[in-house]
Amino acid sequence: MDLISKNFDEWCSNVFDSETINQVKTLKQKNQKDFNDSFYKNLEFGTGGMRGIMGIGPNRVNKYTFGKTTQGICNFLKSINKKKEISVVIGHDCRNNGKKLQKIVCNVFSANGVKIYMFDSLKPTPLISFAVRYLNCNCGIVLTASHNPAEYNGYKVYWEDGGQIVPPIDKKLMTEIDKVKYSDINFKGNTKLIELLDEKIDETYIKKSLSFVKSISSKTDLKNLKIVFTSLHGTSYKLLPELLKKSGFNDLKLVDNQMNPDGNFTNVNSSNPEDSSSLLEAIELAKRYNSDLVIGTDPDADRFGVAVKDLDNEFVHINGNQSMVVMTDYIISKYRVIKKNSFIASTVVSTPMMNKIANENNIPIMLSLTGFKWIGKMINDYKDLNFICGGEESFGFLSGDFVRDKDALTSSLIISEICNELKNKGSSFFERLINCYIKYGFYMEKLVTQTEMGSEGSKKIKEKINSLRKNPPIRLNDSDTVLIYDYDKSLIKDNRNGKISKIELPKSNLMIFESADGTRVAIRPSGTEPKIKFYFSVNTKLKSKDDFSTKEEYLNKKINLLIKQFV
Repeated sequence: MDLISKNFDEWCSNVFDSETINQVKTLKQKNQKDFNDSFYKNLEFGTGGMRGIMGIGPNRVNKYTFGKTTQGICNFLKSINKKKEISVVIGHDCRNNGKKLQKIVCNVFSANGVKIYMFDSLKPTPLISFAVRYLNCNCGIVLTASHNPAEYNGYKVYWEDGGQIVPPIDKKLMTEIDKVKYSDINFKGNTKLIELLDEKIDETYIKKSLSFVKSISSKTDLKNLKIVFTSLHGTSYKLLPELLKKSGFNDLKLVDNQMNPDGNFTNVNSSNPEDSSSLLEAIELAKRYNSDLVIGTDPDADRFGVAVKDLDNEFVHINGNQSMVVMTDYIISKYRVIKKNSFIASTVVSTPMMNKIANENNIPIMLSLTGFKWIGKMINDYKDLNFICGGEESFGFLSGDFVRDKDALTSSLIISEICNELKNKGSSFFERLINCYIKYGFYMEKLVTQTEMGSEGSKKIKEKINSLRKNPPIRLNDSDTVLIYDYDKSLIKDNRNGKISKIELPKSNLMIFESADGTRVAIRPSGTEPKIKFYFSVNTKLKSKDDFSTKEEYLNKKINLLIKQFV
């Protein structure tokens, strides 16, 4: 019997409620393709949690897949805390069914004797990370699919340090979850163990954020920056405007028709701030009011996107690498004394400019695999070191350690402070970016994704990466490939001398090719969507602001040729 048939029989058994059984049978009869995609595998709990399309079946987000995951986490927590009270903080974002799924998760935890702190209203993901440590919980759960399309929901797990789960905890959790049978799930919640949280945690987070940003920002009280903000129908709709206004930014315009939480993301082109189309309406509003800065956050408010005026006074979308570079350079400049035990952090697929900034300022940099959980792990692992800031190309940034994951709220406040200070000096964010290019080298990055849906798509993604692993490119554009990084084998090959060296990071299905002129291409499958991701990076020198347009055109041509080579 194949897995589809086996899963179908199981989901038609008396373990499941009659409504679910009827939905399963109807799906099989009316939509064979969707039925196959829903039953050909089990929705995987990965190294940070799980995301999937909402619906019926083992490969979908529903009562039973979330119940199974929760029961497995309960079993694990009880096994390592046999004599201690176990507590968990739980929140959800604006996604459809978020409230309903949160109730199910709370019921399973409380049915297993776990104390629950539940956010009754939707909350940004950084607040759950903050609340774990603030409430001294064993772990935190946030139901979110981040920036994925509307049909998705997800389950993200934070550990007692406030960071996402990492080895060895992630693998142990996966093992426990895999052991759970659907018949093992205890859905009979205990309301006595569920405590609703009020606004006190919001207020405490805001105080922490304001205090930290004040410590690195300009001492001027003149807040003349004009800001336009959109929550893109997400969870930041309340907290971020409050944070900005309490910091003194009173000239704040909101994109009103995008400020209501909405799991369908009705009035936005995209809920992902990585996508420049997500900020189009906000930019139009900014043009109308002659604003200086546009900010947008994704549904769970861990990622942020910005638009600023370029040298021609036209709004341009700033990518994650660019915002990270300017913010890091600014924050470093504000530290009165950079201690010897300080460090910054980034990921191996982010801009090499972060390495340049670290080297030029004599500050150690720690590089991690893709995923902000690794940066959170660094903070926890190196408690004797002073974490300055860290970021990744996918619009994630963190400074300060009161949150242990990317934080769009505090990051938006930091970028507002930067723009305000520069405006008071007759400069701008874009000019600061160009100055960084002059100082550290002009780097240009571009992310290209290919979507491959269903079981066939999974095969195509695997075949593509395996093909590049077996037959790596000899040249990147017109420059010889000199370094090949294979993170699955934990090896670096130097084509110039044949030397093989070891990668001191966990294994990952990631390939990076680097040429003699510093051109880089990274390829990996997405961990949250059916996509293969290509990260392209090219660079040149920039002597002055006057040369910017010419050099930008040169790099654009270079990166487009590179894309044609791989995609």
